[in-house]
Amino acid sequence: MELLYEGKAKKVFKTDNENEYIVYFKDDATAFNGEKKAVVYEKGILNNKISSEIFKMLHQKGINNHFIKRISDREMLVKKVDIIPLEVIVRNIAAGSICKRLGIKEGKEFKKSIIEFSYKNDEYKDPLINEDHIIALEIITEDEIQIIKNYAAKINEILKEFFIGLNIVLVDFKLEFGKYGLDIILADEISPDTCRLWDKDSMQKLDKDRFRQDLGQVIQAYKQVLERIEK
Repeated sequence: MELLYEGKAKKVFKTDNENEYIVYFKDDATAFNGEKKAVVYEKGILNNKISSEIFKMLHQKGINNHFIKRISDREMLVKKVDIIPLEVIVRNIAAGSICKRLGIKEGKEFKKSIIEFSYKNDEYKDPLINEDHIIALEIITEDEIQIIKNYAAKINEILKEFFIGLNIVLVDFKLEFGKYGLDIILADEISPDTCRLWDKDSMQKLDKDRFRQDLGQVIQAYKQVLERIEK
């Protein structure tokens, strides 16, 4: 298969069908804009399985996304989309970069969920941008920004309910979207790599912060998430 793109955690390949791609999940782990790197054996397998189950659930809830089916431990078949170069970050509880930027104590629950945008561009280290920047850069239109914000808010409510049913608190998460014909649909992945997930009872971190913060037991945490999903 022809490799179209290789990112920090995934590879994207062409298929015989011009409207479909294969996404391959790697075991590479990165943090802090690639400054910290490692290989975490099995991470790609777990993220593929977790993302597949979440995409299927979101589709059932009316969220159109690129997922077609999981075809192997590390691969999923997806619709061909033109990725919009934005990372959409939804925050329910303070953690990570927002604490450093604004001096907020980790664990503070926001009265209203926060939606942030970053410009998906490795050269500039994915900087935070606002809606005026998005329009100035001609990434998408004002109406399309609103479509994405509405999607993000709806996905947030669905995921919060889904995870709390697993005794997991959804702290924050990152989304990416793509254009599929005239539609904007959800793409990329939803996994412990892209979400902050805390056990409701112990507040134990079940996500990539275990790698970022050298907490250990990264794979064990990811496995916990998958096991709760598959129960």
